[in-house]
Amino acid sequence: MGKRVGMEVAIASAEAAALCKFDVASVYPITPQSHVAEHLSDIVADGRVDASFITVESEHSALSSAMGASATGARVVTATSSQGLLFMSEVMPITSAMRLPIVMIIANRAVSGPINIWNDHSDIMPMRDTGWISFFADNGQEVVDMVIQAFKVGEDRRVMLPVNVNMDGFQLTHVVEPIIMPDQEEVDKFLPPYEPFATLHPDKVVSMGTLGMPEFFTEAQKSKNVALVNSKKVILEVWKEWEKQFGRKYEPIQSYRTEDAEIALLTMGSMGETAEIAIDELRKQGVKVGLLKIKLWRPFPFDELKKAVKGIKVLAVTDRACSFGGPGGPVFSEIRSALYDVPKRPKIVNFIIGLGGRDVPMEGFMEMVQKAAKGKLSEPYEFYGVRG
Repeated sequence: MGKRVGMEVAIASAEAAALCKFDVASVYPITPQSHVAEHLSDIVADGRVDASFITVESEHSALSSAMGASATGARVVTATSSQGLLFMSEVMPITSAMRLPIVMIIANRAVSGPINIWNDHSDIMPMRDTGWISFFADNGQEVVDMVIQAFKVGEDRRVMLPVNVNMDGFQLTHVVEPIIMPDQEEVDKFLPPYEPFATLHPDKVVSMGTLGMPEFFTEAQKSKNVALVNSKKVILEVWKEWEKQFGRKYEPIQSYRTEDAEIALLTMGSMGETAEIAIDELRKQGVKVGLLKIKLWRPFPFDELKKAVKGIKVLAVTDRACSFGGPGGPVFSEIRSALYDVPKRPKIVNFIIGLGGRDVPMEGFMEMVQKAAKGKLSEPYEFYGVRG
């Protein structure tokens, strides 16, 4: 089933989109996403898919033209990173409001300033309230799988929402990993042709993106929220179907060695695999510690989180972004809020880590667990590894 290949993850994400037979790719290159844009362009130029590649002058134009293409009934992919994602921020809530199931591959990168091209999650975190479904991948295999899954989830008539797939810049994008690349026949079986709900066409006139007067705006916002919340049911169905066909299991929150854990780390993205090694080492020392990894960021997996923390006394939440002037990192804030009314909830501490590509080795995660075991930090949250 599929073929095992060694491939750079950024290129693999474009290959996954090609397996989905996209109709339009509208992408503006930005480090470390550029290899995605370049490879999508190569795929179209080589005639491997019957598609158009739209050359645009900015990320704002990339998503705007992607919206136009999607509104005509095309299956559309785009990609971006960092400042480019921020440049798209004006268009992102419009995309979800118009219920256009565009798939966006995001190579997560620090937001300037100072100027930094390396990885953290400060680009995607400000976008969490734009109405997009949001997946986080640990490795190249998950990137490939999630891109394919994203088209099926977003295009489901019960959903009709855009989806972003997050992969850590450089730490994943520019790394060659062993990946099982599905066959075209397998993807065709999993992903049906896209049948849009409504399309722009001069022979059948419809209105999209019209003015929302105060009398209707609240209802429109609630409708989008209901659609996003209800998409979770479809996501779980698609992940079950994926597991049945391809044998790889996906869950909103993946648990690692948490059966008898009293302490748990929580991560998002590629650092979870380093954290797993730290968990294994601590287990050898007799520490009852486990790991929780968030795969589904939006819609937020409230029920799965509450189930995952049962029996855990201390939860150390790691953030790769800072909510400046706030109570901690954005993930920490949401985790603490989600568990507020849970009886016997764990003590929750927060480490802000890996900003701007700062390395966090296995020993770093071990130290965080040791600090968390004390149940209290000197500050409400800690910028881990700050020098001086």
